Amino acid sequence: MADDKHPWVPEEGPDADDEFDVLGESEDAAEEEQLEELEGEEVVAVDEPHEVEDSAEDGELSAEDLRILDDAERDLVAEYRDRAARAEADLVNFRNRVERDRQLNREATIAEVLRTILPALDDLDRAEAHGDMAEGTPMAIIAAKLRTSLSRFGLSPFGEKGEPFDPTLHEALFQLPTPGAESETIADVVEVGYRFGERVVRPAKVAVAVPAPAED
Repeated sequence: MADDKHPWVPEEGPDADDEFDVLGESEDAAEEEQLEELEGEEVVAVDEPHEVEDSAEDGELSAEDLRILDDAERDLVAEYRDRAARAEADLVNFRNRVERDRQLNREATIAEVLRTILPALDDLDRAEAHGDMAEGTPMAIIAAKLRTSLSRFGLSPFGEKGEPFDPTLHEALFQLPTPGAESETIADVVEVGYRFGERVVRPAKVAVAVPAPAED
């Protein structure tokens, strides 16, 4: 039992202020140690970029990058040159095709007009064959002028006796078996053929001499 004359007094321990002083001293020591470590390192200012950043900002490219760009540029130039050459060739072909079609249409139109005149030429030929167009007569002079004018357009007659028979140029009205004939030849011309340039306006109507059949 405790003595009433001596009350209980708590044991003295470290004061709270002393504890804070100790902690403060420890923190100060740690900060001083960190400062000493930082003083030994190279401090880089925030507003001063590194060398790597400078090279990146300057836009410098490596040799490999430059080679790739040069190859791409050459390929692009070659591609556009090829496209231009193809376009020019297509344009030339188109012009040639249009000109060829225009020429064919022109020839077809002229040939059709000439075809309508052929019956008049046939009548002149028959009149001349019958002696109705003596030399120097007005009709003979008109016929000569007409034939000269048509020849300037490229109209020319064909089909004469003795020519080899050509089914692309001659229309066989009938065949004449002829002793001694070795091939098909024109025996007689019923109606003269006409061509305009390389175009056949009208085939010649002929009688064809053919080899006679062998006698038994």
